[in-house]
Amino acid sequence: MARPETGKLSEFEVSHGDYFESICSFFEQNGCQALSRVLTQRLQHTIVPEDIGQLRIHLEKHGEFYHPARIETDVFGQTLSFVLNVAVSDIGKKHLADEFQNLKRLNAEFSETYLPQVYTAAEAASRSGTAFSMFLGEWFEDYHEFHISRENSDRRNRVCVWDDRKGRKYLSHQQTLRLYRQASRIMTCYYNIATFEHIAKWHHAAGDFIIHLDQKSLDLRLITVRGYAPLFGGVSSRESGGRNVEQILQALLIFLLKLSLRMRLDRIDGVGELVWSDPGVVRSTVEGVFEGLAQKPAEPLLPDAVATCFQYYLSVCNEQDLIELLNSILQTIQPGSEEYLLIKPNLSEHVGLLIELIREI
Repeated sequence: MARPETGKLSEFEVSHGDYFESICSFFEQNGCQALSRVLTQRLQHTIVPEDIGQLRIHLEKHGEFYHPARIETDVFGQTLSFVLNVAVSDIGKKHLADEFQNLKRLNAEFSETYLPQVYTAAEAASRSGTAFSMFLGEWFEDYHEFHISRENSDRRNRVCVWDDRKGRKYLSHQQTLRLYRQASRIMTCYYNIATFEHIAKWHHAAGDFIIHLDQKSLDLRLITVRGYAPLFGGVSSRESGGRNVEQILQALLIFLLKLSLRMRLDRIDGVGELVWSDPGVVRSTVEGVFEGLAQKPAEPLLPDAVATCFQYYLSVCNEQDLIELLNSILQTIQPGSEEYLLIKPNLSEHVGLLIELIREI
């Protein structure tokens, strides 16, 4: 296994040596049997530890809770890549365990393939005794982070794809709208109509979505699920009894409104000033939600297809309904926070855009 030189990880007083030693320990547990099983699953062919060539470990980035590594291994002339999410802090370990379970659950419950498969999780220690928690997952090859950035030529805010191999690239206006439509469709695909559960605690600034871009198309994946919970506190995630048509459709409306706000938030280059995206993103969000709803199976309580019922429900909403609901959503954000201070003065414009779109329905 390739091991870089020792240094300090930026967030913790843990050396790079400890980090890479613990990763080696993770793979060497039980004679590499866990990795053999994963490779067997990937290749649909029995792989034993002796078939595994060199493992190459690349520290990709430092996140708030994880330090993900890209793992490459050679098997029978093929190079396979994986992601290994690594946590050392107590809070990081808690988030890592929750995320592993969230990804396993959503991949089992939904047929969509926008999330990474996850394979195995364990704790491993370096020779110094420092314990790390890790899970091995699918690596999306040639997908890249993206963020709103300020183009040097005119200082306009534009979405920039962080492809450091081919060069960073700014998206056109149409590509940007397609990106947000796809992101909204993905979030809707994993929304549970019956239990009101949705993917929570996500943010463009954290690089949660990644993009594959070529001359003809763009394609998104969502690489993290920090939280998956009902829209309303106190609602059981597994019980749907007693719910009626009105509750189902109102929950969908709240989901759409929350999503429409979150889609417009990013930070310049992922770490800078919090910014509010292009007004066209609102249309992309609504279109993406309806694309996602069109893929949903029939809901027994609804008299027609989910998308059709929700389309009618929106058509009878008025401006005051949206203002009240969006203000209620705003109250769930900490007053005085950057997000609150950015959303509040833009809320009126946002409602106006939504009303225009609803009138077109």
